[in-house]
This record gives sequence, C-alpha cells and structure tokens, in this order.
Amino acid sequence: MRVAVRWIDRSAKGKVSILHGSLSGLDARGNGRIDDKRFDFEDCSNPVLIVEIEEEVLTAGACVTVVTIDEVTSPFSFFLRDIHSDYPIFIEEYGVIVTDAEDDRSSAEIVGALSSRAGLSRLEKITSLPEQSFESAASETRDLQCVTWLGLSRDVRIFEVGFRGITFKDSQRSVWDTIRPKFHGLPATLPELDGGPIWYDFFPGRGLGCEQGLYRSLVDGHLPILKAVHTDDDVVYDMSLFVTLEKSELQIGNIEGTHILVADAYSLGSMQTPEQQKKKDELLPGEIDRDEEPVMYISVTAINMAVVPRYSWLKLPSPGTDKPHAETGIRYKYDSSTGFASFSPDRVFLVASLNGEPVPQTEMSVLLKPGGQAEYIFKIPHRPITGERAVALASTNFLEKLDECRSFWRSKLSRGADISLPEDRIDNMIRAGVSHLDLICYGREPDGAIAATIGVYSPIGSESSPIIQFLDSMGRTDLARRAIMYFIEKQHDDGFMQNFGGYMLETGAVLWNIGEHFRYTRDVSWIASIRDSIVSACEYLISWRERNKREELLHKGYAMIDGKVADPEDPYHSYMLNGFAYLGLARAAEVFEDVDPDASARYAAEAQSLKDTIRRAVAESLGQSPVIPLGNGRWIPSMSPWAEGRGPVSLHVEDRSWFTHGTVTARDAIVGSTYLLLQEVIDPKEIFADFILGSTSELFFLRNVAFSQPYYSPHPHAHLVRDEVKPFIEEFYTNVSSIADRETYTFWEHYHHASPHKTHEEGWFLMRCRWMLYLEVENELRLLPGVPRRWLEGGKSISFSGMKSYFGTLDVKIESSVDARLINAGVRVDSEPGRLPKRLRVRIPHPLTLRATQVSSGVYDAGTESVILDDFTGAVDIELRY
Repeated sequence: MRVAVRWIDRSAKGKVSILHGSLSGLDARGNGRIDDKRFDFEDCSNPVLIVEIEEEVLTAGACVTVVTIDEVTSPFSFFLRDIHSDYPIFIEEYGVIVTDAEDDRSSAEIVGALSSRAGLSRLEKITSLPEQSFESAASETRDLQCVTWLGLSRDVRIFEVGFRGITFKDSQRSVWDTIRPKFHGLPATLPELDGGPIWYDFFPGRGLGCEQGLYRSLVDGHLPILKAVHTDDDVVYDMSLFVTLEKSELQIGNIEGTHILVADAYSLGSMQTPEQQKKKDELLPGEIDRDEEPVMYISVTAINMAVVPRYSWLKLPSPGTDKPHAETGIRYKYDSSTGFASFSPDRVFLVASLNGEPVPQTEMSVLLKPGGQAEYIFKIPHRPITGERAVALASTNFLEKLDECRSFWRSKLSRGADISLPEDRIDNMIRAGVSHLDLICYGREPDGAIAATIGVYSPIGSESSPIIQFLDSMGRTDLARRAIMYFIEKQHDDGFMQNFGGYMLETGAVLWNIGEHFRYTRDVSWIASIRDSIVSACEYLISWRERNKREELLHKGYAMIDGKVADPEDPYHSYMLNGFAYLGLARAAEVFEDVDPDASARYAAEAQSLKDTIRRAVAESLGQSPVIPLGNGRWIPSMSPWAEGRGPVSLHVEDRSWFTHGTVTARDAIVGSTYLLLQEVIDPKEIFADFILGSTSELFFLRNVAFSQPYYSPHPHAHLVRDEVKPFIEEFYTNVSSIADRETYTFWEHYHHASPHKTHEEGWFLMRCRWMLYLEVENELRLLPGVPRRWLEGGKSISFSGMKSYFGTLDVKIESSVDARLINAGVRVDSEPGRLPKRLRVRIPHPLTLRATQVSSGVYDAGTESVILDDFTGAVDIELRY
C-alpha cells in the first residue's frame, strides 16, 4: 500500500518506521533527499513523501499496521487502515496531510473539501450551544438515587438509611425502608446473628404499588438530617431521621471520635504495617465499646389528606435478613407495655411510641379522621443497650433532640467560609457537601489526626486530595491539617506512603497537599514540625526514580517511577503517577524555602528533572500514538496513559482486553494524560494540552464527561485556565446531575451503583464549585471564571467570604442590576505584605452577553468579559455599565 504525506508551506526532515508491517520504499516529490528510511526536504516548502508499505495488516482489530512519520519538529503516527482519499488525515497544527498516493488533488483542494463538509469537534459543538443548566442536563442524564449516611462526625459508628427501591441487598433492590448500623465501611454485626450483619427493616404504608410515591430532602436544604415523604394515595407518611448521642447533649465538646487506626480497620481496602495493626488491636476495644451509643431517631407521621376517614398502616423496625419477604426468622421480642424490641432484656434495639405511648404491636393499622395524624417515634441505638438505658432513652424528647442536632450541624458550618449563590441547588449542595466531608473525617477529638475517608474506603493520598483542599478553601484549615497528619502518622519508615489497595501514587499526592496547605496558611512552624517526614518522602521518590534509570527503559519510562494508580493491576510508568511525584517534589521545594534552603534547592532540581523527563515521554507518546479524527474534519495526535504505550490502550494497538469498571476507556480517560494539566507538567494553554483535551473529549467523553467514574478526570480545571467556560459548565452540570442523588446530594462513585456516599467524587464537585468562583493561575487571581450567566440576571447576587486562596482570605460580592444596565462588584483580599496577586481578573458575564461600555476601575477585556487590575492593592469596588 502506498500513501502520500504532504507538508503545507514548510520543510520537513526525519525518518519513517513501521509497526506490524515493513517499509518497502520511500519516494520524494519535490526537492528532497531519501536515504534508506530517512527523508530530508529542508529546501522544499511543499514536499510530498510517498511511503510504500508491504506485509501490511489492515483488518479490524488489534495488531494492525501503524506508520510513524518521525519528523524532527512534529512527529506523528497513524493506523495505515485509516488512510482513504475520501477522509484524508489533516493535522492543521503540523501543516500536514496524509492521503492515498494516487490522490492527485492539491493540498488546498483537500483542505477545502474537508472544510466544506466537516462539522464541529465535540468541544466546538459545546461552545456553539447555549450554556448548560442543571435542569436541561438532568432531563437527559441518569437519575441515580443513593442511600444516605447519618452520624456524629469523627465517629465511625454511623447509620445508612435506604428506602424501598433504593437500598440494595444481595444485588437486589429491597422492598423495605431500611436502617443499617455501620462501622464506616463495614456493617455492624451482632452475636444474635452469629456475628452476621444487622439492619432494621420497616414499612410505612400499604406496600409496593404502581407509584413510588417517595420524595426525600435535607433539613434546611443541606443539613445531615433527612426528610422523607411517602405518599400512599390519601395518606401521607412524613418522616424525619437524624443521629444524636444516647445520653449527652449533641455538641462538639461531647464528641470523642475514633482513632485513625481503628477507623482504618473499618474501611475497605485499608493497608497497615504490622506495627500499625498491633497498635490498632490494642486500641480497638476502648474505641468501639463505649458506654454511650449513637442513636438513630425516626419520626413517622401518618396524615390523612382526604375528606373522609382513611386507614394508615405501618410495620415497626425489625431485624432484617437477605430474604425479600416479611418474616425474617430472627428471634426477638416486642414488649407492647414498654415499646421495647429486644433480643433479651439487656439487649434492646428499638424504643417505639405512637402518639406518646408504647406502640401496641409490631404491625399497625390506624383509622385517621380527615386531617388526622398518627405520630410514631422510633429510637434505634447503634448497638443494643440494656433495659435500664432503654428506659432513659424512652424519656428523651424527639423535638428537643432534633433542635439539638440542627444546632450542632449549623455550628459546624459556621466555623468555615460563607457562600451565597443565586442557584439554590448548588448553594445547598456546597453546604451539604461540607457536612458530608465532615461526617466521615474520623479521628479523636479535639485535635488528633483525622482519616479523610472516601466513601466506604480508607483515605488515599490521591482521592483524599480534593477533600483536604476544599476544607482548606473553606477556611477549615484545622481539619485540613489534621487530615494531612493521617498520612504523616502512617508513613512507612522508608518514607513511602501507602494506605489503600496497593496504590502507588500516594507519596507525591500527599506532598502536593502539604504544599497546598502551606500556600493557604503559610504555616512555617508546622512545616518545620514535619520536616523529617517530608524529607523522607522526597528521598523515597528520588530513590524510586534512580531504580528506573536502566538502559532497557529508554523510551519506555526511563527515570520515571512505576506502579499502579487505581484498581487495575497496571504496573507501568504512568503519567498520573509521575505527575503527582513531580508536583509533590515541587511543592516540597517550595515549603522548604525558609525552613531548609539546601533541601529546597535539591528538591527543586529533582522536580525539574522529573518534569523534563515526563515531557520528553509525552512528546514521544504523541509522536508514536495514532492520530484520531475530530468532528471538524481535522485529525490530532492522541497518547498513551503511560510511557511504554503506543496510543490510547482502548484503541487496541496491542491485543489486550482493557474493559474494567463498566468502561473500556478507564485507563485513557480517568487515570491518563489529563492529570498532567492539573499537575503543572503541561501548561493548559500549550499545544500538548490542545491535543490531550481534543483527543480525550472526542474519544472518551460523553457531553464532556468521562464514563463510569467521571469525577476522576480533572480536565474542567484546564478548561477554566484556557477561558473555555461553556465546556466547563457543560461538564459541571452534566456530571453532577447524573451521578449525585438529586434529592439528598449524596454521590455515587460509579454509574453502576458502586460505592455510596463517595466523598472523593463529592470533593471534586466541591473543588469545581471553588474553581467556578475563584482560581489561581500563576500570579493571577481570577474571580468568577466559571459562573453561569444566569447567576447575574436582574436582582441576583453572588457572594463569598472567608474563603482561602494562595493570595489571602477572600471577601467578594457581585450584585446585578441589569435592568438599570449596571453590575457592581466588591473585592477584598486580606493578605500579608507581598502576598497579593500580581493581577486581579474579575469576570462579569452579562446574562444577555452584553459587553460593558464603562468600568469604574481597571481595564475591561471584552473577550473574556473581565475587569483586569494590574495594580490591585487588596480592595476594589467596580461598577460596570452596559
């Protein structure tokens, strides 16, 4: 087979290589020289190279012929089977066309033909459409309902609440409303069930019918107190559920918390050294066997909405089993004189009342007059309690405990920054998110290290990062520091950090978090206190690199580190792994500038060396990987997720199976090259980023959202750095509408209902909210870089105060009076001397896309709809007129 490679208005020089085939000849059209596999068109402005291949493989499937044109300035590769004169390869950035050797059209004719019939790339299409909204995205995306976790914070003794059709038991949806006591990621077990897991099933209403009739929400729109309404024709069952302490008043000073090693033991995927396991075993009894249990409080009020009497029905909570029907076979006793359900007199698991008196039996039918109500109160301790304690529990007042719980969570929220947004859903999701993160950050109070767990799993240096960084952003720097200390306290003697499932990327990621925390706090004394841990981690990474400086790794990960970064056993020199190592070393150099200048210089040099190594590998990967077509008729290079690869693995250059976790794209899209843009290895505005974002969006994203576990891809950050607002907003609303529970704001990890209350995913959503409101780009502070236009419709306002940035504490308020053709912005940055940004850029997107005609301060950039100040002194008020 013969193909023609044409360069447009430029010279070319390089060599040709063939994978799965052989090169039988080269021919030059124009003033050029051919020497075996090499070509030289240095004196020709429009050269054409004819490449002849034999023993080619053009079939569908893997191991087909790949041609590499290793041109000195712009190398690229292509699948030989992709070449057709109807759809020539046109790489505009390189000024090159590849087509059939027999295609006699000029380059201009080919480009013209492609342009005349081409559409738009996926990113161009998003940019051409109106801004996405939650409502429009939700109308076309999955609606995943999720269980809800309720607890005290710091304490692994939590409860999982699920409702009929939402809770799963043995992979089947349960018919029950269910309360599951849990020790974080693991179910609570009882001796009465031979050490098996316990849950409690109950059922308001007549049964499963043709209507679901269920609506859930959070109290005040965001507190971790659950509201649920079951509508059964004329009878409505109004429910409230929350967790509080059995005896003590629920306040911060009364929360003891759970030691991080014990919390680890109840997390899935946890890894501990033998010494840590020994200490955990010593701590375990005292951490779990307390004289006070968390208690789930439930109220169910049946209300007759008809104008005639109607019956209401309710089955009391009873010990559950995997069986789908009513009778469980678990032996227990219900005492109608006390309202206690128990396994024995001193093993009470339920206190139940109806209208203030003990419930007469376990199944109730109550006739209600029009407007009449029947109020059930259930109190379920995390583990059964004695009869004496049950008597005391029965005497507590539900409403008083509810007010106490509400005050507790409000007081926690008041400790951080304040945000007010004109979109209630996003405003509430941020507040709810802060509480969700707080809920499962486990540790001893008041100041011990905390485990920033990620759903049912133990902390991971990578996946805990957005949790830690959002806590820092919200002014909860105390919690962020304590979360980092988990990794310091569990660090191995050799400096390595590994806490979950054999993942190898935690060391660099933790160093990154240390650096980010330092940028927020400038806490030099804290850095000095953990100096040895930082040094040990850095030296481990450097030694790791040294082990990979082997000749057999040239062009296959030489001087890069190797190891798995996620669940699949991929022991390669991946870009995600190495990007975290670079970022960790770079931040270590930064935090040591005043603490240890010699170490700072050493780690800065090592970081730069690793960055250069990664970039060389990226350049080689882009040259060796097959180019892929865009929707606009152009083609661009793609790349492998690791240095030793030839292209995206899901394009099957190699004959291997890559399907995992519900997608064939996992390695390429969610643990691949997009991380390098966040990890500061690749500038989001350079050509490498163009290729990475263009190829991943075209191949591996749907509506600019990754498959299976979409929050693993950090590409929206790059969109904002590049001023690509619509692609950012498209991902923002499409992603959150499809994987977060739309009523309770709890996040799944995957689209296939895997791993509930996944705070890693929620953390990245919250960081997207943070980026939407403010973003640091080198020495520039950008405000509102990603907010939707509708947030500035007439009379609306955006405000946030107490939020932390690299440059200081932010106090920002934007007020829209577009009817008066006016928008006002006030910005205050409380900062130390010399720390203010070199440039302040405030984006003010007019809801009707108008551009300002007059600004009171700074310079207006119509292209980005921003006011720019290069002389920002810490405070400014800006008036924009339209």
